[in-house]
Amino acid sequence: MELYESLFIIRTSISDEETAALIAKMKAVAEKTGAQFIKSENLGKKKLAYEVKRERKGTYAYFYFRAPSITVGELERSYRLEDPIIKFLTVHLKKELVAPRPLEASSEEFAGGRV
Repeated sequence: MELYESLFIIRTSISDEETAALIAKMKAVAEKTGAQFIKSENLGKKKLAYEVKRERKGTYAYFYFRAPSITVGELERSYRLEDPIIKFLTVHLKKELVAPRPLEASSEEFAGGRV
């Protein structure tokens, strides 16, 4: 099984309940093909860098998962079929993401204004 990240943007014109249901539906599509989720997150509403399908804002949803290669095709096909999803991107990762390390003493000196 390979490691993937998937980010998709949902129209803000639909309700929060519909957004949550759509995210759950996309997660179920991936799980049906054998995906094992490491992280699934609703990143909230954000302003888009440019207008997409007449939308200036969107609700971002993020998936981080392990899955067989057929999952990506099925997940992206489902993204295309859902009208509220205006943009998406799925990336194959070569290695696992590392959690950010806590700030060290030397890093704190820079934050305090000392250079």
